[in-house]
Amino acid sequence: MSATAVQARPCEPAPRRTHDLPPKPRHVFRVTAIVSILVGITVLTCIPAIGGVEIDLASIAKHWDNGAKKLAQLMQPNFAFLPRTVGPMLETLQMALVGAVIAACISVPLTLWASKPTNPHGFSRGLVRTVINVIRSVPDLVYASVLVAMVGVGVLPGLITLVLFDIGIIVKLVSEAIDSADHGYMEAGRASGGTQFQINRVTALPQTLPLFANQWLYTLELNVRVSAILGFVGAGGIGRILDERRGFYAYGDVSVIILEILVVVVLIEVVSNILRKKLI
Repeated sequence: MSATAVQARPCEPAPRRTHDLPPKPRHVFRVTAIVSILVGITVLTCIPAIGGVEIDLASIAKHWDNGAKKLAQLMQPNFAFLPRTVGPMLETLQMALVGAVIAACISVPLTLWASKPTNPHGFSRGLVRTVINVIRSVPDLVYASVLVAMVGVGVLPGLITLVLFDIGIIVKLVSEAIDSADHGYMEAGRASGGTQFQINRVTALPQTLPLFANQWLYTLELNVRVSAILGFVGAGGIGRILDERRGFYAYGDVSVIILEILVVVVLIEVVSNILRKKLI
């Protein structure tokens, strides 16, 4: 048969093989049991007869008009009071910035001591972690109240409170991030004969600086919010004048202060996001 008599057949695609996936396992009983347990525990914690929290929904419904009146008063800000808030707000920003900077300087060695890859000595690592857990377990208002009684009313107790508050957050979060990361470069440093201090300074610290920068900016944002609360116990800042106007039931002035805090926090968050993009 000649080659011209043979007609080339078009290539036929190979038949597709369909693979039936096994059905997704359903854990209806387990999910139902977990949800039922959570709902049951929640209901039990709301029963006063067995020591639960009393949630009086009837009282809320009965006195709703009182809350509505207060909200209506807050909706009428007295902008004439705004100039009086400039000084306390600047004081709050100073406290927030100085507290964040001091905490940033102290947090670096503490974090390296609290992390296992950067501190293989169990005793010193456990000691630092214990101190940090104690610092984190005390509420910031308790710190401020005690410090006000020790050093007097003003900015200093608020500043010390912010430093302790920031250190607890930074060391806890960054040290856990270091523990969960891969540290092959540190093994290379040990293999080359470097000491732990040299390894931390040359390899670990440059690798973890983005983590530190992220948490430093985060604590700066938190400091403004926390400072507004610390003033209620005499720790200075915008919270002092906020507590004063609230005590006089001047809700128009309180509304202006709340709006000012909101604007400042939003601006700091915008600036922090810009810095994060450049630093991280």
